[in-house]
Formats: sequence, C-alpha cells, structure tokens
Amino acid sequence: MRNWLVLLCPCVLGAALHLWHLWLRSPPPPRASGPGAAGQSALFPQWKFSHYDVVVGVLSARNNHELRNVIRNTWLKHLLQHPTLSQRVLVKFIIGARGCEVPVEDREDPYSCRLLNITNPVLNQEIEAFNFPEDTSSSRLSEDQVVSVSFRVLYPIVITSLGVFYDANDVGFQRNITVKLYQAEQEEALFVARFSPPSCGIQVNKLWYKPVEQFILPESFEGTIVWESQDLHGLLSRNLHRVTVNDGGGVLRVITAGEGTLPHEFMEGVEGVAGGFIYTIQEGDALLRSLHSRPQRLSNHIQDLRVEDALLQEESSIYDDIVFVDVVDTYRNVPAKLLNFYRWTVETTSFGLLLKTDDDCYIDLEAVFNRIAQKNLNGPNFWWGNFRLNWAVDRTGKWQELEYPSPAYPAFACGSGYVISKDIVDWLAGNSGRLKTYQDSLWLCEKTCETGMLSSPQYSPQELSRLWELKELCGDPCQCEAKVQ
Repeated sequence: MRNWLVLLCPCVLGAALHLWHLWLRSPPPPRASGPGAAGQSALFPQWKFSHYDVVVGVLSARNNHELRNVIRNTWLKHLLQHPTLSQRVLVKFIIGARGCEVPVEDREDPYSCRLLNITNPVLNQEIEAFNFPEDTSSSRLSEDQVVSVSFRVLYPIVITSLGVFYDANDVGFQRNITVKLYQAEQEEALFVARFSPPSCGIQVNKLWYKPVEQFILPESFEGTIVWESQDLHGLLSRNLHRVTVNDGGGVLRVITAGEGTLPHEFMEGVEGVAGGFIYTIQEGDALLRSLHSRPQRLSNHIQDLRVEDALLQEESSIYDDIVFVDVVDTYRNVPAKLLNFYRWTVETTSFGLLLKTDDDCYIDLEAVFNRIAQKNLNGPNFWWGNFRLNWAVDRTGKWQELEYPSPAYPAFACGSGYVISKDIVDWLAGNSGRLKTYQDSLWLCEKTCETGMLSSPQYSPQELSRLWELKELCGDPCQCEAKVQ
C-alpha cells in the first residue's frame, strides 16, 4: 500500500507542515535519550557548519540492522569510495532514540506503542454494550432519521443481537426501524435487524433486541452501527455523552467524534445511539493466559530493549552514520521521526537539497545527480519525486488515518525517494501559491525494477544485495545481458 506514514504525510499539505518546521531554528535541537543520546553534537562535531549538496535521510527501524548493513555494503559504500560524490553527500539513518516498552503482543496494534489495557474481562456471558441513566428525560423522539455510533474491537467479540430503544409512551412496539452493522470503509452491511409492530423482537431492560447471524469480529475491527427510521417521524435517541459503555473489561471502545472518526460517506445521520447491541468475548481462556503471562513478557521485553540499545550504540560508534531522534520508534511515529531529522539537519549542516528514502529501498545516487544536472533541478523552489494521485484514505490497518476528512488524499510524494530544495522551507511561509512539483516516474512507487530507476521500495536485504551486484556488474540492477564473445 501505501505509505501512510510512508509518506508520512501522505498529502502535500501534511508534508508542507513538516517542512514548515524547518525554519524554526530558534529552539535547541531535540535531546534524544537512549543510544546516542549523550549529546548528538558530541557524536558528530565534524559536521557542524559543513556544506553538502545533498543530505540523504534514510528512515530506519531500530531492529533493521541487516538492511542498514546491506546499504553500507552497496550504494553507500560506492558513494563513499567515489572521489567526487563522497564530498558532496551526507547520508544518515534516522532512528528513534527509544524503543517501545510495550511488547508487541500487548499493544492495541503492532504499529503504535499503546497498551492493550484489558483488566477483569467479562467472560462466558452476554454483555449489553450500553447502560442508560434511570431518568428518561435525556431520551427524545428526534427528527433524525438516521443515528449512528462507531466502535473499535480491541479483542475478538461476537455480536449476538442488535436493539432499539423501548418507547414507554407506546402501547406495544409501534415503529419501523432498521439496524445495520457496517465494517469501516465497506458499503454493504455485515448484518441487519428489522423491527416493526408485528416483529419487534424481545424486550430486555430498556431495549427491544433481535438476534443476528453470529461471527467473530477480530481484534482491530472497526465498525459502525446505524439506526434508520422507516417512518415519517424520527428516532428515539440519546447523545453519546449520556451513555455508559460496557466495554467488557477493555475489549471494546466506542469512538466519538472528538477522537477523530468521520462519518462514512453513505451515512447521513448524527452521532449518538438509538438502541444498542449485545456481545460476548471470544477466546476467553487464551485472553486469561495472556494477561497472566504479561508481567513476565514485559520483563523479558525490557531486557531485550537494553540489548538493542547496546547494539545500536555499538553500531553508531562503528559507522558514525546514525541520527537518534527524540521519538519512540514505532511506525505511527514516522512523521515525528522525519520532523526531528529535518530539525537536526538544519541546525547541524549546510545543504542545498534533502533526499528522503527508506532502508528497504534501492537507490542510485549517481543517477540522481545526473538527473539533477540534466533537468536543471538544482535551483530553488522544487519538490522532485513521483506523486500518487487520488489515493484513497485508509481508516484501518497499518496506514490508518483518522484525522484527514476527505476520502482521498491530495497528490503526495512516494516514500521510496523524493528530493526537496532547502529554500522551499522559507518559501512555504509566505509564498504558498508558487510551489511547483516535478514528477518523475523513475522514482518508483511500487516494488518493481526498471532500467535507469532512481529508487525502488520494499526489498529484503538479499534482494537489495542482488540489485546492487547487477548494478556494479553491468550498470543495470534489473538484468545483465549475456555478452557475446
């Protein structure tokens, strides 16, 4: 996919915001803790006030030692041995100074550092998702024809029934209401319950419930329940702030607008509840075992982090090519890693261009320099790369984005490689109408090989080594024609 954070500001606006911070030179450089934190300026004093035509920032995860070594043995080695380029280019791996102290198994998702905080799970029984206050003054027959609530599953559950409010003023059930459950980004409902006077279901507490087809909603599932009135009058509904969520001990989270969720484009309602649902927690025994083993897992993980810190410190001392930025090194924090690296670069070096790439990318710096000369790209005010157009916003998964409201991003540069001129930073503040981008298809967005490519992403260490072997053998990383004697 997509580089969400790959691009880690997957839109020009977001990237512009990152660049805007470059001219904030008055604050001191960020102080990193962890490996290399003992004064970054002390580690790299020889760079102060040095000038480079290009600074290359290679985003890298803390444990990607093998990928970094492949780079050091391929295109970076070639660069350092080049009589001219070695004086013109500075290459730095960008690594978060701190590892996440939460083991992957205990995180809400593997791309963040947020603890999956489940305590005292309610097992082996059905759970009503919402509690409502005893007074009925907060319930109202509104003019809203559609009401919805979104939620996130933090541990597997099964929804057994969907429900609607009981109207104490009615004699029996006098309304026609459809309740649907949608998965995020899907336009077809997973299941539907229809309520009408002749078929109103079973009354439990303040709601009428109907059973639905049961299947497991997995961890990280994000869904929306929608209540739709089929009558001329609206729904009996309540504001979310007047509802208590039964989260089963932490397996379920209702997402409010304040947390950044957005209504699906096919919904036309207001956020709230016009009923509820009943669910059960799955795999309860496995959950209890996981919670029981969490303390030991945490202790082992902290020890592993200390070993990782020592290895990174040793690696940094040997190669002197790592910038530790003051960030917890997780995928969700990639934009912060880039922002801190931009600040470090501006405050410690003098440069004309900045090239961003990733540690799993093939890159040909000689070709980049040749292209710059051919296309006269060493002037001011340009952003050079390959841009994605009409890229859909992901609401779930690795590239999840919950704050950007549009269904598609504006054009944004692929994360495998792009170049920006330094003065674009100053220009962005007062000349936003003049920015022009230079798109070049040789900055490849997908894992593929093309003769003359400037960069290409998502390679394993072995694949990167093979690409560079071919590059050195015959000048083409994709293939070497058999020479006819």
